[in-house]
Amino acid sequence: MKLLLHTCCAPCSVYCIKTLREEGIEPTLFWYNPNIHPYSEYKARRDCLKNYAENKKVKLILEDAYGLDDFVCGVLKNANGKNSEDGKNTDANGPKDFEEAMLMRCQNYCYPKRLRKVFEFAKEHGYDTVSTTLLYSIYQQHDIIKDLMESLSREFGIDFLYRDFREGWREGQDEARAAGLYMQKYCGCVFSEEESMLGREIARPMKKAGISPTNQNVRIVIEKTKASGETNINSRNLADRIGNQSNAKA
Repeated sequence: MKLLLHTCCAPCSVYCIKTLREEGIEPTLFWYNPNIHPYSEYKARRDCLKNYAENKKVKLILEDAYGLDDFVCGVLKNANGKNSEDGKNTDANGPKDFEEAMLMRCQNYCYPKRLRKVFEFAKEHGYDTVSTTLLYSIYQQHDIIKDLMESLSREFGIDFLYRDFREGWREGQDEARAAGLYMQKYCGCVFSEEESMLGREIARPMKKAGISPTNQNVRIVIEKTKASGETNINSRNLADRIGNQSNAKA
């Protein structure tokens, strides 16, 4: 087996490399992640992976393609519906809320752009098998990634090595921290950075107000905050926003 392993970052590769080697599989890492912004973040993750690959003596191929402009344009073209003059979505096929918009940009653009490139490179350079460290993260859309990889496998005639690396999530994270690897705070793109920062800002007053900062509650408040344009988040309006959203869905 000649495996090309698409690698999103060093921390996510730790458990994947370890378990593949335990199976007797030696991966070649492939860096292609134009979804990571800004450039300082892109460079931090790329350079950390370079150092980790050297330390672990694993081959790494860098396909350097920082592309903020192209990526944002691609997301808007592929993920957003048509908007009316007042900014409200008027396309029945467009995203209806924050969570659906997040899902659509990943599913319709980010995953296909990156993973197709991996299969193209594998085809051109004689790799017979492809996989991705995206299958390790508990925050990614695992089933969507798996389905896409299976589809690309059929299209390119290259095997897809499926492993549910999520079972080693905590082990890999602990090893990454112990190794002093750079641990990112958000998925990669500017959209996910905004959501991550809003989520952290929301979680603090939530805890102070005695409200559980679950993913669902945080997403409700982010959605309401974006819709209202009100950026001041405090314990009083947090309860109102969650309550109003809950009442609206009842």
